[in-house]
Amino acid sequence: MSADQTLAFDPDCHIFTGCGFPAPGLHTFIYEPIATWGSFELTKPMLLAILSSVVVVGFFWAAFRKPKLVPGKMQMVGEAGYDFVRRGIVYEIIGKKDGEKYVPFMVSMFFLVWMMNLWSIIPLAQFPVTSLIAFPAAMALIVYVVWVSLTFKKHGFVGGWKNIVGYDKSLGPILPLVVVLEFFSNLIIRPFTHAVRLFANMFAGHLLIVMFSLASWYLLNGLGIIYAGTSFVMVIVMTAFELFIQAVQAYVFVLLACSYVQGALSEHH
Repeated sequence: MSADQTLAFDPDCHIFTGCGFPAPGLHTFIYEPIATWGSFELTKPMLLAILSSVVVVGFFWAAFRKPKLVPGKMQMVGEAGYDFVRRGIVYEIIGKKDGEKYVPFMVSMFFLVWMMNLWSIIPLAQFPVTSLIAFPAAMALIVYVVWVSLTFKKHGFVGGWKNIVGYDKSLGPILPLVVVLEFFSNLIIRPFTHAVRLFANMFAGHLLIVMFSLASWYLLNGLGIIYAGTSFVMVIVMTAFELFIQAVQAYVFVLLACSYVQGALSEHH
């Protein structure tokens, strides 16, 4: 917990003790470095991001290092997760023939995003890594580079630009307008919205859980106990809802990534 977070929360602060409600804000997402090496600082979100990679790689390594014809429990769960992304997302959007080579990439992306989201409800961690814009932006940038590279590789330099800007002679006089709109939409707005969609949902969800958690403690005094119980119920409800949203956001992020890849491989944007 950062110094700002410590100052924002006083364990003796309750509704009838004369202090104001310690409303959560941007300080909730700021952490002091855990360790420092020269100019490099390791923070809690960075550590959780590293652990997310370790957990995902470790799980699939353990599940498939000795695959069996009759799978054990871990292999069965791994196969179910892998098959869900492959058949439920990649095959549906890109197609079986073109999509097979992108399955490992999309599976890795899905479970990495999901794991970084899940830290929000895991004790001691209790922070969704993707609520910091840098992490969704980095992953969106990876997808963006893959999409642009595939577009020019598939269609060549001229054909690639035509694909990106939606060039179609049949549009007639509105073609210049479409080209300009598609250029800005695809090359500038697309990666931004891809990252912000994930970031905004996780940011808002974490902020709501923190607010109701603080409210439960703040109201835990005198007659405020009645309202503290209501606030605590909201913490449970929001946590359960957040568990659902975490999976949905991982699904949507990969769904959009597949959509971009499919667009790069198709003849028309």
